Amino acid sequence: MAARVGVVVFPGTNCEHDVAAALALLGAAPELFWHGLGDLGGVDAVVVPGGFAHGDYLRPGALARFSPVMGAVARFAADGGPVVGICNGFQVLTEAGLLPGALQKNRGLRFMCVPTVVTVASNRSVLTSGVEVGTELVLPLNNFDGSYVCAPSTLEELVAEDRVVLRYRDNPNGSLDDIAGICNREGNVVGLMPHPERASSALLGSADGLVLLRSLLSLPVA
Repeated sequence: MAARVGVVVFPGTNCEHDVAAALALLGAAPELFWHGLGDLGGVDAVVVPGGFAHGDYLRPGALARFSPVMGAVARFAADGGPVVGICNGFQVLTEAGLLPGALQKNRGLRFMCVPTVVTVASNRSVLTSGVEVGTELVLPLNNFDGSYVCAPSTLEELVAEDRVVLRYRDNPNGSLDDIAGICNREGNVVGLMPHPERASSALLGSADGLVLLRSLLSLPVA
């Protein structure tokens, strides 16, 4: 039976159909969930996709955290359900307190729309459990507030607990410790700035994103 994956949609989200298409390509059954809904209907996993939730007013993700669906996402995560936030979704997860730290403006105050190389730094998360540590993946970046920051004590915890999931090879945006993605202590909530769904075919320049999405769906890595 195909895994049901809830894809959260806020006003301003623009990557929900890209995520749904990539998941469907792997045999999953994606379902779009409007931010006003307070129930996830028994899905197997949740993705909070990229875009500009609520126009990024105040700061990215600051308003989205109050949407009813985020209460459902928090409960799902607390019960051990797999949750992945991509780009703006990562920002939403930090604002909602499901992941530590924050995303600030890129080094040089530039919007970035480039492919980047990331290295899998940990395989103790739902997004990397089937991927060998050290694997390099080419994934696109598309953000302005993508530089990860956190308190020194938080960074110590992330490193000590093996919660840095992905690191940039060349750190294009100035992220602390080259961080491109992190997970919570349990490994079931992951946030990353690069877009795996936009690297789902060689026609798009890379199919490396499927490596991560297969792991999310607990499929063997090809």
